[in-house]
Amino acid sequence: MTILKANFKYNVSWLIIMVAGFYLMNTLMLMGIIDSFIENMLVVIGINIILATGLNLVIGFAGQFSLGHAGFMAIGAYATAIITTNSATAGGFYTSIVVGVIIAIIAAIIVGVPTLRLRGDYLAIATMGAAEIIRIIINNLQITNGPSGMFNIPQFATWPVVYIMVCVTTILIANFVRSRAGRAIKSVREDEIAAESAGINTTNWKLAAFVFGAATAAIAGSLDASYLQTIAPTNFGIMESISILIIVVLGGVGSLTGSVVAAVVLGILDTALQNFGTLRMVIYAAALILIMIFKPTGLLGSHELSFKHLFSGTKRKGRVRS
Repeated sequence: MTILKANFKYNVSWLIIMVAGFYLMNTLMLMGIIDSFIENMLVVIGINIILATGLNLVIGFAGQFSLGHAGFMAIGAYATAIITTNSATAGGFYTSIVVGVIIAIIAAIIVGVPTLRLRGDYLAIATMGAAEIIRIIINNLQITNGPSGMFNIPQFATWPVVYIMVCVTTILIANFVRSRAGRAIKSVREDEIAAESAGINTTNWKLAAFVFGAATAAIAGSLDASYLQTIAPTNFGIMESISILIIVVLGGVGSLTGSVVAAVVLGILDTALQNFGTLRMVIYAAALILIMIFKPTGLLGSHELSFKHLFSGTKRKGRVRS
C-alpha cells in the first residue's frame, strides 16, 4: 500500500489511459470495427500479457530462470473449471480465481524453497520438473477428469474481465518492481553475494518474486479456462512455458513494457498468419529468428515506458529554463 501511495500520481495517469482504452475498444466494438475474431485475439493477447509480465518479474527482475509457469497456470485453470462447473455464477467464478491463486501460492512456496537455492540451467530444469509433477497430478485426479480434461466450462471471462485483470496485475507488478522489495530483488539479480553482504535475505526475496509470478499465472489460467471453456492436462506442458518465455525474451528481459509490446506483436502476427495453415508456424518462427538477430536484447531491451521518467524530465527542463 505504501508504494501505491508513493506512486499515486503515476498510477492515476496510467489508470486514466486504461479507462480511455477500455471505452475506445468498447466503442469500436459497438461500431462493428472490432468483430468476434479480433475480440478473440484481444483476449488471448490479454492473457499472454498477464503470463509474460509475471514471468518477467521472476526472470527479468529477480534473475531466476524458471520454466514452471505452465504448472501454476494449470492450477488456476482447473480451480476455475471445477468450481464454476459446480457453481455457475459470477461469484463462483471470482471465488475460483482467489482459490486458484491461494493454491498456486502454496505450490510456489513448496517448489520454491528447495529449488531457488539453485541457479541458471539447474533452476530451469528443477522448475520444469515441478511443473510436470503438477501436470501429472492433475492428469491422475478424478476430480479433474484425468487426461480427458474438462468441457462445457461456464464462460465468465469476457474481454472486459480480461482487460480489467490485465490492468490490475500490470499495475501491481509495476508498483512491486518500483518498491523497496523490487530494489531488493534487482540487487539479488545483479550480485547475490553483494546483496547478502548488505543484509538482504536473498532466498526470501527470490521466493517472493517466484510466488508473485505464480499468482499471476494462476489468474491467467483461470481466465483462459473460463474463456475457452475446455481444458486438458496436455495444454500445460513444457511448450506452454516456453511460449511464455519467448514473449518475455522477445519483448526484453527486465522490461514490463516490452512484455506487453511483444504479447501484442506476437498475438497480431499469429492471427494474421491463420490462413497460411501449417506454413504459419514456419513463418512465425522465421519472424522470431529475424527479430532476435537484429534485436538480440528484445524489442525494448530493458527500457520502460514510464510517466515517472517523463515527468521528472519535464521538471529538469523547467529548472534549466529558469
